[in-house]
Amino acid sequence: MRKIIHLDMDAFFASIEQRDRPELRGRPVIVGGRPDQRGVVSTCSYEARRFGVRSAMPTRTALALCPEAELLRPDFRKYRAVSLAIRRILREATDRIEAVSIDEAYLDVTENLLGEPSAEKVARHLQRRILEETGLTASAGVSCNKFLAKVASDFRKPAGITVIPPEAAQEFLAALPIRRFHGIGEVSAARLIAMNVRTGADLMRLPLETLRALFGKAGEFYYHCVRGIDERPVEEPGDPKTISREVTFSDDLTDRRRLRITMRTLARQVARRARRHHLAGGSVTLKIKYADFQQITRTAALPRPTDDGEAIGEAAVRLAAKSEAGKRPVRLVGVGIGALSDPDAPRSEQLEFDFGGGSSLL
Repeated sequence: MRKIIHLDMDAFFASIEQRDRPELRGRPVIVGGRPDQRGVVSTCSYEARRFGVRSAMPTRTALALCPEAELLRPDFRKYRAVSLAIRRILREATDRIEAVSIDEAYLDVTENLLGEPSAEKVARHLQRRILEETGLTASAGVSCNKFLAKVASDFRKPAGITVIPPEAAQEFLAALPIRRFHGIGEVSAARLIAMNVRTGADLMRLPLETLRALFGKAGEFYYHCVRGIDERPVEEPGDPKTISREVTFSDDLTDRRRLRITMRTLARQVARRARRHHLAGGSVTLKIKYADFQQITRTAALPRPTDDGEAIGEAAVRLAAKSEAGKRPVRLVGVGIGALSDPDAPRSEQLEFDFGGGSSLL
């Protein structure tokens, strides 16, 4: 039987700021973008959460809920340094670590460097070491697979630990509200609740064929996870499948020249990251969100894989010419590359791509 820990730092960015600025301790703190530039909340302290403030909420809304909160701009360089220090602590216990984000990770401690047969004791050891070294708290979930460990880690925040033994998983999941199932998003949860599926017990009654018809491949995941089945291994992330960058404008944009400049700037940023990973993109994707929040994506194959920012930007601009960008106000634009490969790999075939020449650019 596997022994998996999901470790999640508590209010990570806000906790670092409260640690470094004692005058903020015990006060509501919001880390995020400026409210006058469509900023969103990156994270917030538990004091702010009591007012209903949540991550990804518009900063303007968050400050309306909690006007006495201290609003701080993110300091990602500092947060990354703390994250690396925490990663070093985790490696005291195991080399089998899957970092999900800057502030959370899965660990397979079935066999661990501490020689400790109890995964719960390993988790408590790591919580203690993180607190000693960084002054920050972490919450942990312990179980036999990633899904159960993730669900468990959300139960006793902050600084808590929840263990779900395999024999208790079915009873635990049966009582769990649908909105607390990791992997079931807000839209899917709303659809299920509309069908009177409100708990794991309700979800378990739906046949696999019904879930597939409603949610496709995700339906298979729902069917298995509610039964406590998750065979995904804990593994280090490999090379990225896609590389992208996007920007949300402070004001909805109709200026086509500015849109073109933005796309080419984003393309250069994507190209720089591709070169750092020694990768080239075989396709370009353009993402546009209009002022009414309608979102579209357009993808085109390239004649050959590239890590050249000018080529990526030109392809993005040509894709935009086939959209309503500029005719309709644009809230967000993003540029990405996919079909990634080694730029030095030999090519047995060269594809030609027609960008639809003759159409006017933005």
